Amino acid sequence: MARYIFITGGVVSSLGKGLASAALGALLQARGYTVRLRKLDPYLNVDPGTMSPFEHGEVFVTDDGAETDLDLGHYERFTGVSARKTDSVSSGRIYSNVLEKERRGDYLGKTIQVIPHVTNEIKDFIDIGDDEVDFMLCEIGGTVGDIEGLPFFEAIRQFSQDKPRGQCIFMHLTLLPFIAASGELKTKPTQHSVKELRSIGIAPDVLVCRSEGPIPQKEREKLALFCNVRPDSVIAAQDLKSIYEAPLAYHREGLDQAVLDAFGIAPAPKPDLTRWEDVYDRIFHPEGEVKVAIVGKYTQLEDAYKSIAEALTHGGMANRVKVKVEWVDAEIFDTEDAAPHLEGFHAILVPGGFGERGTEGKIKAAQFARERKIPYLGICLGMQMAVIEAARNVAELPDAGSEEFDHEAGEKRFTPVVYHLKEWVQGNYTVQRNVSDDKGGTMRLGAYTANLKEGSKVAGVYGTTTIEERHRHRYEVDIKYRDQLEACGLSFSGMSPDGKLPEIVEWKDHPWFIGVQYHPELKSKPFEPHPLFADFVRAAKDTSRLV
Repeated sequence: MARYIFITGGVVSSLGKGLASAALGALLQARGYTVRLRKLDPYLNVDPGTMSPFEHGEVFVTDDGAETDLDLGHYERFTGVSARKTDSVSSGRIYSNVLEKERRGDYLGKTIQVIPHVTNEIKDFIDIGDDEVDFMLCEIGGTVGDIEGLPFFEAIRQFSQDKPRGQCIFMHLTLLPFIAASGELKTKPTQHSVKELRSIGIAPDVLVCRSEGPIPQKEREKLALFCNVRPDSVIAAQDLKSIYEAPLAYHREGLDQAVLDAFGIAPAPKPDLTRWEDVYDRIFHPEGEVKVAIVGKYTQLEDAYKSIAEALTHGGMANRVKVKVEWVDAEIFDTEDAAPHLEGFHAILVPGGFGERGTEGKIKAAQFARERKIPYLGICLGMQMAVIEAARNVAELPDAGSEEFDHEAGEKRFTPVVYHLKEWVQGNYTVQRNVSDDKGGTMRLGAYTANLKEGSKVAGVYGTTTIEERHRHRYEVDIKYRDQLEACGLSFSGMSPDGKLPEIVEWKDHPWFIGVQYHPELKSKPFEPHPLFADFVRAAKDTSRLV
Protein backbone atom coordinates (compact mmCIF):
# COMPACT_ATOMS: atom_id res chain seq x y z
CA MET A 1 0.00 0.00 0.00
CA ALA A 2 1.39 3.38 -1.03
CA ARG A 3 2.08 6.22 1.37
CA TYR A 4 0.53 9.50 0.19
CA ILE A 5 2.08 12.97 0.15
CA PHE A 6 -0.37 15.77 -0.68
CA ILE A 7 1.31 18.97 -1.89
CA THR A 8 -0.73 22.19 -1.56
CA GLY A 9 0.11 25.84 -2.20
CA GLY A 10 -0.68 29.13 -0.53
CA VAL A 11 -0.21 32.92 -0.71
CA VAL A 12 0.38 33.10 -4.49
CA SER A 13 0.51 30.70 -7.42
CA SER A 14 3.60 29.84 -9.52
CA LEU A 15 5.85 29.33 -6.50
CA GLY A 16 7.14 26.00 -7.82
CA LYS A 17 4.85 23.34 -6.34
CA GLY A 18 5.39 21.15 -9.39
CA LEU A 19 9.15 21.51 -9.15
CA ALA A 20 9.14 20.82 -5.39
CA SER A 21 7.01 17.71 -5.97
CA ALA A 22 9.29 16.49 -8.75
CA ALA A 23 12.45 17.12 -6.68
CA LEU A 24 10.96 15.29 -3.69
CA GLY A 25 10.08 12.36 -5.96
CA ALA A 26 13.69 12.27 -7.21
CA LEU A 27 15.03 12.33 -3.61
CA LEU A 28 12.78 9.46 -2.54
CA GLN A 29 13.97 7.51 -5.57
CA ALA A 30 17.57 8.24 -4.54
CA ARG A 31 16.79 6.50 -1.26
CA GLY A 32 15.59 3.40 -3.11
CA TYR A 33 11.82 3.98 -3.06
CA THR A 34 9.42 3.78 -6.01
CA VAL A 35 7.25 6.83 -6.69
CA ARG A 36 4.42 8.11 -8.87
CA LEU A 37 3.33 11.75 -9.13
CA ARG A 38 -0.15 13.09 -9.83
CA LYS A 39 -1.66 16.50 -10.58
CA LEU A 40 -5.19 17.51 -9.54
CA ASP A 41 -6.21 20.76 -11.27
CA PRO A 42 -9.31 22.67 -10.10
CA TYR A 43 -10.07 24.40 -13.44
CA LEU A 44 -13.24 23.39 -15.30
CA ASN A 45 -11.60 22.48 -18.62
CA VAL A 46 -11.72 18.71 -19.08
CA ASP A 47 -8.00 18.91 -19.89
CA PRO A 48 -5.58 21.63 -21.07
CA GLY A 49 -5.77 20.42 -24.69
CA THR A 50 -7.97 23.28 -25.92
CA MET A 51 -6.28 26.03 -23.88
CA SER A 52 -4.09 28.66 -25.50
CA PRO A 53 -0.40 28.34 -24.55
CA PHE A 54 -0.68 31.96 -23.34
CA GLU A 55 -3.26 30.75 -20.80
CA HIS A 56 -1.60 27.64 -19.54
CA GLY A 57 1.83 27.10 -21.05
CA GLU A 58 2.54 23.97 -23.07
CA VAL A 59 0.38 20.85 -23.12
CA PHE A 60 2.33 17.78 -22.04
CA VAL A 61 1.32 14.53 -23.77
CA THR A 62 1.70 11.08 -22.19
CA ASP A 63 2.42 7.77 -23.94
CA ASP A 64 -1.22 6.74 -23.59
CA GLY A 65 -2.48 9.94 -25.23
CA ALA A 66 -3.52 12.19 -22.34
CA GLU A 67 -3.18 15.96 -22.78
CA THR A 68 -1.99 17.17 -19.39
CA ASP A 69 -0.52 20.00 -17.36
CA LEU A 70 3.14 20.94 -17.98
CA ASP A 71 3.97 19.92 -14.39
CA LEU A 72 3.76 16.29 -15.54
CA GLY A 73 6.76 17.11 -17.72
CA HIS A 74 8.71 18.09 -14.59
CA TYR A 75 7.61 14.85 -12.92
CA GLU A 76 8.91 12.76 -15.82
CA ARG A 77 12.13 14.72 -16.25
CA PHE A 78 13.05 14.39 -12.56
CA THR A 79 11.96 10.81 -11.89
CA GLY A 80 12.05 9.10 -15.29
CA VAL A 81 8.63 7.57 -14.50
CA SER A 82 6.36 7.78 -17.57
CA ALA A 83 3.12 9.58 -16.73
CA ARG A 84 -0.27 8.06 -17.59
CA LYS A 85 -3.82 9.28 -18.13
CA THR A 86 -4.51 8.43 -14.51
CA ASP A 87 -1.88 10.92 -13.32
CA SER A 88 -3.78 14.08 -14.27
CA VAL A 89 -7.34 15.13 -13.58
CA SER A 90 -9.30 18.40 -13.55
CA SER A 91 -12.59 19.56 -12.05
CA GLY A 92 -14.00 19.37 -15.56
CA ARG A 93 -13.14 15.68 -15.86
CA ILE A 94 -14.43 14.91 -12.35
CA TYR A 95 -17.76 16.70 -12.91
CA SER A 96 -18.06 15.14 -16.37
CA ASN A 97 -17.64 11.64 -14.86
CA VAL A 98 -20.19 12.38 -12.11
CA LEU A 99 -22.76 13.71 -14.60
CA GLU A 100 -22.27 10.74 -16.94
CA LYS A 101 -22.94 8.40 -14.02
CA GLU A 102 -26.02 10.41 -13.06
CA ARG A 103 -27.37 10.19 -16.63
CA ARG A 104 -26.80 6.43 -16.65
CA GLY A 105 -28.71 6.12 -13.37
CA ASP A 106 -25.71 4.84 -11.41
CA TYR A 107 -26.70 6.88 -8.34
CA LEU A 108 -30.12 5.19 -8.09
CA GLY A 109 -32.15 8.38 -8.05
CA LYS A 110 -30.18 10.17 -5.32
CA THR A 111 -29.64 13.93 -5.22
CA ILE A 112 -26.14 14.55 -6.62
CA GLN A 113 -24.01 16.76 -4.38
CA VAL A 114 -20.40 17.91 -4.06
CA ILE A 115 -20.19 15.86 -0.86
CA PRO A 116 -20.16 12.89 -1.19
CA HIS A 117 -20.45 12.36 -4.95
CA VAL A 118 -17.82 14.76 -6.31
CA THR A 119 -15.39 14.15 -3.44
CA ASN A 120 -15.83 10.38 -3.81
CA GLU A 121 -14.96 10.65 -7.50
CA ILE A 122 -11.79 12.56 -6.61
CA LYS A 123 -10.87 9.99 -3.94
CA ASP A 124 -11.40 7.11 -6.40
CA PHE A 125 -9.02 8.86 -8.82
CA ILE A 126 -6.33 9.37 -6.14
CA ASP A 127 -6.55 5.70 -5.15
CA ILE A 128 -5.76 4.32 -8.64
CA GLY A 129 -2.56 2.25 -8.56
CA ASP A 130 -2.36 2.32 -4.77
CA ASP A 131 -0.46 -1.00 -4.71
CA GLU A 132 2.08 -0.13 -7.42
CA VAL A 133 4.53 2.18 -5.63
CA ASP A 134 5.97 3.07 -2.22
CA PHE A 135 5.01 6.77 -2.41
CA MET A 136 2.22 8.56 -4.28
CA LEU A 137 2.77 12.33 -4.52
CA CYS A 138 -0.40 14.30 -5.33
CA GLU A 139 -0.12 18.00 -6.17
CA ILE A 140 -3.25 20.16 -5.87
CA GLY A 141 -3.25 23.01 -8.41
CA GLY A 142 -3.95 26.61 -7.42
CA THR A 143 -3.78 27.94 -3.87
CA VAL A 144 -5.67 27.24 -0.67
CA GLY A 145 -8.80 29.41 -0.50
CA ASP A 146 -9.58 29.23 -4.23
CA ILE A 147 -13.29 28.52 -4.49
CA GLU A 148 -12.88 25.95 -7.27
CA GLY A 149 -10.26 24.06 -5.25
CA LEU A 150 -12.48 23.41 -2.21
CA PRO A 151 -13.81 19.98 -3.37
CA PHE A 152 -10.22 18.78 -3.84
CA PHE A 153 -9.12 19.95 -0.39
CA GLU A 154 -12.18 18.31 1.14
CA ALA A 155 -11.47 15.11 -0.79
CA ILE A 156 -7.85 14.84 0.40
CA ARG A 157 -8.97 15.60 3.97
CA GLN A 158 -11.46 12.72 3.78
CA PHE A 159 -8.93 10.49 2.01
CA SER A 160 -6.39 10.93 4.81
CA GLN A 161 -9.04 9.92 7.34
CA ASP A 162 -10.08 6.88 5.29
CA LYS A 163 -6.52 5.54 5.17
CA PRO A 164 -4.76 3.98 8.20
CA ARG A 165 -3.11 6.44 10.58
CA GLY A 166 0.31 7.57 9.33
CA GLN A 167 -0.45 6.71 5.69
CA CYS A 168 -0.86 10.32 4.49
CA ILE A 169 1.00 13.57 5.12
CA PHE A 170 0.51 17.15 3.90
CA MET A 171 3.20 19.42 2.52
CA HIS A 172 2.32 23.11 2.12
CA LEU A 173 4.30 25.50 -0.09
CA THR A 174 4.09 29.23 0.65
CA LEU A 175 5.89 32.53 0.03
CA LEU A 176 8.02 34.46 2.50
CA PRO A 177 8.14 37.95 0.95
CA PHE A 178 11.11 40.19 1.65
CA ILE A 179 10.16 43.83 2.30
CA ALA A 180 13.16 45.81 1.08
CA ALA A 181 12.08 49.09 2.73
CA SER A 182 12.18 47.57 6.21
CA GLY A 183 14.75 44.87 5.43
CA GLU A 184 12.45 42.17 6.84
CA LEU A 185 11.39 38.70 5.79
CA LYS A 186 7.66 38.48 6.49
CA THR A 187 6.08 35.30 7.89
CA LYS A 188 2.52 36.60 8.24
CA PRO A 189 1.31 35.57 4.71
CA THR A 190 2.44 32.01 5.46
CA GLN A 191 0.73 32.06 8.86
CA HIS A 192 -2.54 33.17 7.23
CA SER A 193 -2.22 30.54 4.53
CA VAL A 194 -1.72 27.75 7.09
CA LYS A 195 -4.63 29.12 9.11
CA GLU A 196 -6.81 28.89 5.99
CA LEU A 197 -5.66 25.32 5.41
CA ARG A 198 -6.33 24.33 9.00
CA SER A 199 -9.82 25.86 8.82
CA ILE A 200 -10.77 23.22 6.24
CA GLY A 201 -9.40 20.41 8.38
CA ILE A 202 -5.88 19.99 6.99
CA ALA A 203 -2.79 20.52 9.14
CA PRO A 204 0.52 20.63 7.25
CA ASP A 205 3.27 18.26 8.38
CA VAL A 206 5.97 19.93 6.28
CA LEU A 207 6.18 23.64 5.42
CA VAL A 208 8.17 24.62 2.32
CA CYS A 209 8.82 28.36 2.25
CA ARG A 210 9.85 30.03 -1.01
CA SER A 211 12.23 32.93 -0.46
CA GLU A 212 14.93 34.88 -2.27
CA GLY A 213 17.57 33.96 0.30
CA PRO A 214 18.13 31.91 3.48
CA ILE A 215 15.53 31.90 6.28
CA PRO A 216 17.08 33.11 9.58
CA GLN A 217 16.71 30.80 12.58
CA LYS A 218 14.44 33.31 14.34
CA GLU A 219 11.91 33.24 11.46
CA ARG A 220 12.08 29.43 11.26
CA GLU A 221 11.21 29.15 14.95
CA LYS A 222 8.40 31.66 14.55
CA LEU A 223 6.94 29.71 11.62
CA ALA A 224 7.21 26.42 13.51
CA LEU A 225 5.46 27.93 16.55
CA PHE A 226 2.59 29.70 14.77
CA CYS A 227 2.04 27.10 12.04
CA ASN A 228 2.25 24.16 14.44
CA VAL A 229 4.99 22.23 12.63
CA ARG A 230 8.32 20.88 13.90
CA PRO A 231 11.26 23.31 13.45
CA ASP A 232 13.14 20.81 11.26
CA SER A 233 10.05 20.56 9.03
CA VAL A 234 10.32 24.24 8.00
CA ILE A 235 12.15 23.95 4.68
CA ALA A 236 13.63 26.89 2.78
CA ALA A 237 13.11 26.91 -0.98
CA GLN A 238 15.54 29.55 -2.20
CA ASP A 239 15.78 30.90 -5.74
CA LEU A 240 18.12 28.73 -7.84
CA LYS A 241 20.11 29.32 -11.03
CA SER A 242 18.85 26.06 -12.53
CA ILE A 243 15.82 23.90 -11.76
CA TYR A 244 18.14 20.88 -11.79
CA GLU A 245 19.77 22.14 -8.61
CA ALA A 246 16.47 21.52 -6.82
CA PRO A 247 17.02 17.88 -5.67
CA LEU A 248 20.42 18.70 -4.16
CA ALA A 249 19.18 22.00 -2.68
CA TYR A 250 16.10 20.40 -1.09
CA HIS A 251 18.25 17.56 0.25
CA ARG A 252 20.62 20.06 1.90
CA GLU A 253 17.58 21.69 3.50
CA GLY A 254 16.39 18.30 4.77
CA LEU A 255 13.11 17.99 2.81
CA ASP A 256 13.36 14.25 2.18
CA GLN A 257 14.35 13.59 5.81
CA ALA A 258 11.44 15.74 7.10
CA VAL A 259 9.01 13.76 4.94
CA LEU A 260 10.36 10.39 6.11
CA ASP A 261 10.26 11.60 9.72
CA ALA A 262 6.61 12.63 9.26
CA PHE A 263 5.86 9.05 8.20
CA GLY A 264 7.91 7.68 11.09
CA ILE A 265 10.31 5.85 8.77
CA ALA A 266 13.49 5.27 10.75
CA PRO A 267 16.20 4.44 10.12
CA ALA A 268 15.76 5.72 6.58
CA PRO A 269 17.90 4.40 3.68
CA LYS A 270 20.81 6.69 2.79
CA PRO A 271 20.36 8.57 -0.50
CA ASP A 272 22.53 7.99 -3.58
CA LEU A 273 22.69 11.40 -5.24
CA THR A 274 25.41 10.53 -7.79
CA ARG A 275 23.02 11.08 -10.71
CA TRP A 276 22.12 14.61 -9.57
CA GLU A 277 25.71 15.51 -8.73
CA ASP A 278 26.63 14.61 -12.32
CA VAL A 279 23.70 16.68 -13.64
CA TYR A 280 24.85 19.64 -11.52
CA ASP A 281 28.42 19.29 -12.76
CA ARG A 282 27.38 19.23 -16.43
CA ILE A 283 25.17 22.31 -16.06
CA PHE A 284 27.60 24.48 -14.11
CA HIS A 285 30.88 23.43 -15.73
CA PRO A 286 30.25 23.65 -19.50
CA GLU A 287 33.19 23.67 -21.92
CA GLY A 288 31.65 26.03 -24.45
CA GLU A 289 28.46 27.75 -25.59
CA VAL A 290 26.14 27.46 -28.59
CA LYS A 291 23.39 29.84 -29.66
CA VAL A 292 20.08 28.36 -30.79
CA ALA A 293 17.16 30.35 -32.22
CA ILE A 294 13.65 29.09 -31.47
CA VAL A 295 11.40 30.60 -34.14
CA GLY A 296 7.80 30.47 -32.90
CA LYS A 297 4.72 32.56 -32.25
CA TYR A 298 4.32 32.08 -28.48
CA THR A 299 7.71 33.61 -27.70
CA GLN A 300 6.30 36.06 -25.11
CA LEU A 301 5.60 33.10 -22.80
CA GLU A 302 8.52 30.71 -22.48
CA ASP A 303 6.32 28.14 -20.69
CA ALA A 304 4.65 27.57 -24.08
CA TYR A 305 7.84 25.75 -25.15
CA LYS A 306 8.90 24.45 -21.72
CA SER A 307 9.82 20.90 -22.75
CA ILE A 308 11.76 22.13 -25.80
CA ALA A 309 13.82 24.55 -23.69
CA GLU A 310 14.55 21.77 -21.19
CA ALA A 311 15.41 19.24 -23.92
CA LEU A 312 17.91 21.72 -25.38
CA THR A 313 19.46 22.07 -21.92
CA HIS A 314 19.72 18.28 -21.75
CA GLY A 315 21.34 18.23 -25.21
CA GLY A 316 23.85 20.80 -23.95
CA MET A 317 24.62 18.63 -20.92
CA ALA A 318 25.27 15.64 -23.21
CA ASN A 319 27.83 17.76 -25.12
CA ARG A 320 29.25 19.66 -22.13
CA VAL A 321 28.15 23.01 -23.57
CA LYS A 322 25.77 25.72 -22.44
CA VAL A 323 22.87 26.22 -24.84
CA LYS A 324 21.95 29.87 -25.07
CA VAL A 325 18.38 29.99 -26.38
CA GLU A 326 16.95 33.09 -28.01
CA TRP A 327 13.25 33.35 -28.78
CA VAL A 328 12.53 34.82 -32.21
CA ASP A 329 8.97 35.90 -33.07
CA ALA A 330 8.10 34.27 -36.40
CA GLU A 331 5.72 37.12 -37.25
CA ILE A 332 8.68 39.52 -37.61
CA PHE A 333 9.55 37.71 -40.86
CA ASP A 334 6.14 38.51 -42.36
CA THR A 335 7.44 42.00 -43.07
CA GLU A 336 11.21 41.67 -42.68
CA ASP A 337 14.02 39.59 -44.15
CA ALA A 338 14.88 36.60 -41.95
CA ALA A 339 18.65 36.80 -42.46
CA PRO A 340 19.52 39.74 -40.12
CA HIS A 341 17.54 38.10 -37.29
CA LEU A 342 19.07 34.63 -37.76
CA GLU A 343 22.69 35.55 -38.51
CA GLY A 344 25.06 34.42 -35.78
CA PHE A 345 23.00 31.47 -34.54
CA HIS A 346 24.61 28.03 -34.57
CA ALA A 347 21.28 26.21 -35.04
CA ILE A 348 17.59 26.92 -35.66
CA LEU A 349 14.60 25.14 -34.13
CA VAL A 350 11.00 25.61 -35.29
CA PRO A 351 8.55 24.11 -32.75
CA GLY A 352 4.96 22.94 -33.03
CA GLY A 353 1.92 25.20 -33.02
CA PHE A 354 -1.56 25.73 -34.42
CA GLY A 355 -3.03 28.19 -36.90
CA GLU A 356 -1.66 30.19 -39.83
CA ARG A 357 -0.34 33.16 -37.87
CA GLY A 358 3.46 33.24 -38.01
CA THR A 359 3.80 30.31 -40.44
CA GLU A 360 5.28 32.34 -43.32
CA GLY A 361 8.05 33.36 -40.91
CA LYS A 362 8.68 29.73 -39.98
CA ILE A 363 8.91 28.83 -43.67
CA LYS A 364 11.52 31.57 -44.14
CA ALA A 365 13.46 30.24 -41.15
CA ALA A 366 13.51 26.75 -42.71
CA GLN A 367 14.67 28.26 -46.03
CA PHE A 368 17.44 30.19 -44.28
CA ALA A 369 18.66 27.03 -42.51
CA ARG A 370 18.55 24.96 -45.71
CA GLU A 371 20.37 27.50 -47.88
CA ARG A 372 22.99 28.49 -45.28
CA LYS A 373 23.60 24.86 -44.16
CA ILE A 374 22.70 25.75 -40.55
CA PRO A 375 21.52 22.81 -38.35
CA TYR A 376 17.70 22.78 -38.32
CA LEU A 377 15.24 20.83 -36.19
CA GLY A 378 11.57 21.13 -37.13
CA ILE A 379 9.06 19.68 -34.68
CA CYS A 380 5.44 18.91 -35.72
CA LEU A 381 4.39 22.17 -37.45
CA GLY A 382 8.12 22.90 -37.82
CA MET A 383 8.47 19.78 -40.00
CA GLN A 384 5.40 20.72 -42.03
CA MET A 385 6.81 24.21 -42.66
CA ALA A 386 10.09 22.66 -43.87
CA VAL A 387 8.16 20.45 -46.31
CA ILE A 388 6.12 23.42 -47.58
CA GLU A 389 9.36 25.41 -48.01
CA ALA A 390 10.88 22.55 -50.02
CA ALA A 391 7.74 22.22 -52.16
CA ARG A 392 7.62 25.94 -52.93
CA ASN A 393 11.29 26.69 -53.50
CA VAL A 394 12.75 23.40 -54.76
CA ALA A 395 9.94 21.15 -56.05
CA GLU A 396 8.23 23.87 -58.15
CA LEU A 397 4.93 23.97 -56.23
CA PRO A 398 4.82 27.74 -55.58
CA ASP A 399 1.37 27.67 -53.98
CA ALA A 400 2.14 24.77 -51.60
CA GLY A 401 0.56 25.12 -48.16
CA SER A 402 -1.52 23.39 -45.52
CA GLU A 403 -5.20 22.52 -45.45
CA GLU A 404 -5.16 23.84 -41.88
CA PHE A 405 -4.71 27.40 -43.18
CA ASP A 406 -7.46 26.98 -45.79
CA HIS A 407 -9.85 25.61 -43.14
CA GLU A 408 -9.02 28.57 -40.90
CA ALA A 409 -9.58 31.10 -43.70
CA GLY A 410 -12.67 29.35 -45.10
CA GLU A 411 -11.34 29.34 -48.67
CA LYS A 412 -9.03 27.23 -50.83
CA ARG A 413 -5.74 29.03 -51.50
CA PHE A 414 -3.01 26.39 -51.38
CA THR A 415 -1.91 23.10 -52.94
CA PRO A 416 -2.29 21.01 -49.76
CA VAL A 417 1.04 19.23 -49.27
CA VAL A 418 -0.14 19.10 -45.64
CA TYR A 419 -3.69 17.74 -45.21
CA HIS A 420 -6.22 17.07 -42.46
CA LEU A 421 -5.61 13.58 -41.10
CA LYS A 422 -8.90 11.67 -41.42
CA GLU A 423 -7.76 8.13 -40.66
CA TRP A 424 -4.87 6.39 -38.94
CA VAL A 425 -4.07 3.07 -37.27
CA GLN A 426 -3.89 2.96 -33.48
CA GLY A 427 -2.99 -0.45 -32.10
CA ASN A 428 -5.35 -2.97 -33.68
CA TYR A 429 -8.02 -0.58 -34.96
CA THR A 430 -8.49 2.37 -37.28
CA VAL A 431 -9.30 5.84 -35.94
CA GLN A 432 -11.42 8.13 -38.11
CA ARG A 433 -11.82 11.91 -37.78
CA ASN A 434 -13.69 14.74 -39.50
CA VAL A 435 -12.79 18.44 -39.71
CA SER A 436 -16.06 19.21 -37.89
CA ASP A 437 -15.22 17.02 -34.86
CA ASP A 438 -14.82 18.61 -31.42
CA LYS A 439 -11.38 20.12 -30.87
CA GLY A 440 -10.65 18.46 -27.51
CA GLY A 441 -8.95 15.06 -27.51
CA THR A 442 -9.49 14.39 -31.24
CA MET A 443 -5.91 14.68 -32.48
CA ARG A 444 -3.47 11.86 -33.10
CA LEU A 445 -2.30 11.65 -29.51
CA GLY A 446 0.25 9.58 -27.62
CA ALA A 447 3.03 7.16 -28.52
CA TYR A 448 3.23 5.64 -32.01
CA THR A 449 5.90 3.51 -33.68
CA ALA A 450 7.93 4.75 -36.66
CA ASN A 451 10.25 2.83 -38.97
CA LEU A 452 13.46 4.60 -40.03
CA LYS A 453 15.25 4.22 -43.35
CA GLU A 454 18.48 2.21 -43.18
CA GLY A 455 21.51 4.46 -43.62
CA SER A 456 19.57 7.69 -42.99
CA LYS A 457 20.98 10.40 -40.75
CA VAL A 458 18.13 9.96 -38.28
CA ALA A 459 18.70 6.18 -38.04
CA GLY A 460 22.31 6.98 -37.16
CA VAL A 461 21.19 9.46 -34.50
CA TYR A 462 18.86 6.94 -32.85
CA GLY A 463 21.15 3.95 -33.41
CA THR A 464 18.12 1.89 -34.47
CA THR A 465 15.52 1.69 -37.23
CA THR A 466 12.45 1.34 -34.98
CA ILE A 467 11.42 4.10 -32.57
CA GLU A 468 8.36 5.07 -30.51
CA GLU A 469 7.55 8.75 -30.03
CA ARG A 470 4.67 10.88 -28.77
CA HIS A 471 2.38 12.75 -31.16
CA ARG A 472 -0.07 15.65 -30.91
CA HIS A 473 -1.40 16.82 -34.27
CA ARG A 474 -4.35 16.63 -36.64
CA TYR A 475 -2.58 17.62 -39.88
CA GLU A 476 -0.05 15.46 -41.73
CA VAL A 477 2.33 15.72 -44.69
CA ASP A 478 0.63 14.17 -47.75
CA ILE A 479 2.43 11.02 -48.94
CA LYS A 480 1.35 11.63 -52.56
CA TYR A 481 4.01 14.37 -52.89
CA ARG A 482 6.77 12.08 -51.64
CA ASP A 483 8.30 11.13 -55.03
CA GLN A 484 8.30 14.74 -56.21
CA LEU A 485 10.03 15.95 -53.03
CA GLU A 486 12.48 13.04 -52.80
CA ALA A 487 13.57 13.69 -56.40
CA CYS A 488 14.69 17.14 -55.14
CA GLY A 489 16.71 15.69 -52.25
CA LEU A 490 14.22 15.78 -49.33
CA SER A 491 14.26 12.23 -47.98
CA PHE A 492 11.25 10.74 -46.18
CA SER A 493 13.48 8.86 -43.75
CA GLY A 494 10.85 7.82 -41.18
CA MET A 495 7.38 6.38 -41.84
CA SER A 496 4.50 4.88 -39.87
CA PRO A 497 4.54 1.03 -39.89
CA ASP A 498 1.80 0.94 -42.56
CA GLY A 499 3.87 3.26 -44.77
CA LYS A 500 1.09 5.87 -45.06
CA LEU A 501 2.17 8.62 -42.67
CA PRO A 502 5.49 10.50 -42.99
CA GLU A 503 7.14 10.79 -39.57
CA ILE A 504 10.59 12.23 -40.46
CA VAL A 505 12.11 14.18 -43.35
CA GLU A 506 15.74 15.17 -43.86
CA TRP A 507 17.78 16.91 -46.55
CA LYS A 508 20.40 14.52 -47.97
CA ASP A 509 22.89 17.25 -48.93
CA HIS A 510 22.66 19.16 -45.64
CA PRO A 511 24.96 18.67 -42.60
CA TRP A 512 21.97 18.44 -40.20
CA PHE A 513 18.41 19.23 -41.31
CA ILE A 514 15.72 17.04 -39.76
CA GLY A 515 11.96 17.52 -39.41
CA VAL A 516 9.86 15.23 -37.21
CA GLN A 517 6.08 14.99 -36.98
CA TYR A 518 6.20 13.92 -33.32
CA HIS A 519 7.41 15.68 -30.15
CA PRO A 520 10.81 14.24 -29.10
CA GLU A 521 11.18 16.90 -26.37
CA LEU A 522 8.53 15.13 -24.27
CA LYS A 523 10.81 12.15 -23.60
CA SER A 524 14.06 13.97 -22.83
CA LYS A 525 15.52 13.89 -19.31
CA PRO A 526 18.59 15.54 -17.74
CA PHE A 527 20.18 12.17 -17.00
CA GLU A 528 18.98 10.69 -20.33
CA PRO A 529 18.99 13.39 -23.05
CA HIS A 530 16.88 12.61 -26.13
CA PRO A 531 19.21 11.46 -28.96
CA LEU A 532 17.77 13.99 -31.44
CA PHE A 533 18.43 16.93 -29.12
CA ALA A 534 21.86 15.61 -28.11
CA ASP A 535 22.90 15.30 -31.77
CA PHE A 536 21.24 18.61 -32.73
CA VAL A 537 23.33 20.41 -30.09
CA ARG A 538 26.42 18.47 -31.24
CA ALA A 539 25.78 19.77 -34.78
CA ALA A 540 25.38 23.31 -33.38
CA LYS A 541 28.66 22.84 -31.52
CA ASP A 542 30.38 21.84 -34.79
CA THR A 543 28.89 24.91 -36.50
CA SER A 544 30.13 27.19 -33.69
CA ARG A 545 33.69 26.04 -34.39
CA LEU A 546 33.34 26.99 -38.05
CA VAL A 547 32.04 30.51 -37.39
